[in-house]
Amino acid sequence: MFIRRRRGWEIPESAVTPETAVLRRRAVLRGTAAGGLAGALAAGPARAWSLFDSTPAAPPAQLKPLSAPRNARYAAGRDLTPAEAVESYNNFYEFGESKSIADAAQALKVAPWTIELTGMVKVKRTIGLEDLLRQVSLEERVYRHRCVEAWAMTVPWIGFPLADLVKLAEPLGSATYLKFTTQADPKTMPGLHQPWYPWPYTEGLTLQEAMNELAFLSVGMYGKTMPPQDGAPIRVTVPWKYGFKSAKSIVRVEFTDQRPATFWESLQSTEYGFWANVNPAVPHPRWSQAEERLIGTNRMVPTQIWNGYGEFVAAMYADKTKERLFA
Repeated sequence: MFIRRRRGWEIPESAVTPETAVLRRRAVLRGTAAGGLAGALAAGPARAWSLFDSTPAAPPAQLKPLSAPRNARYAAGRDLTPAEAVESYNNFYEFGESKSIADAAQALKVAPWTIELTGMVKVKRTIGLEDLLRQVSLEERVYRHRCVEAWAMTVPWIGFPLADLVKLAEPLGSATYLKFTTQADPKTMPGLHQPWYPWPYTEGLTLQEAMNELAFLSVGMYGKTMPPQDGAPIRVTVPWKYGFKSAKSIVRVEFTDQRPATFWESLQSTEYGFWANVNPAVPHPRWSQAEERLIGTNRMVPTQIWNGYGEFVAAMYADKTKERLFA
């Protein structure tokens, strides 16, 4: 497979888009799959690709009001991104590859919802979301969200510390990683019919990262329950990392002593690594990370190392000098 790499390429100030980068990223993934799908795609890959993105719209999900006190400790230092922008510009490959999957995602069935706690835990069990929420205290945190595609948002998430779930799960002392698995329902998620992806979507964190005070499980945003297209009913939010590390619509959390092979890392480990921490000085192999485009305004601003959260997280990586810490 040939991969075009442009390490020194900088996005000009006038560019409205890493959309070009997004298209290149998808072209690479198509190339990755070409070996196994050569026959199927020979007649026209663009036509074959479009078949998976054309999903009839489902009725809009009924979001409920959800209030929680705002935690001022985590001020983002930016204006909030308008809710309508966050709810209409989404990466959720289970529903399609474009950013306009919100209509298709309304088919996601979010109730009843259960999460399996498994692996190296004291007692393996499945917990209902409503039961889980009765055991935690919700709060609102305004976090910066940085995508590896070089766009950014600022979102008021409602949820609770990921550390609370870890404590409820009671992992064994030998557990060092968490592996998250996303819902995979072929009846409502047309993207699952794309066989070149390693479904279901999985992501992972070290236990140390999961216990960091910034690591968050979000169940709502903008004063209401989570929209399906943004990862309803529960998703991970780790603001110092690139957004693909934030697993959506979680159905399983596994505690393990082995570093999990995650979705994007399995597809292209040189571009989407396990650590994936934000660093403006380390470009993606095919585009710069020095700047980011603010969704809602398209304004280009400088990217901050650790996405501006270094005081909370940088010390976790001080002893990992041999690791590739940035995507």
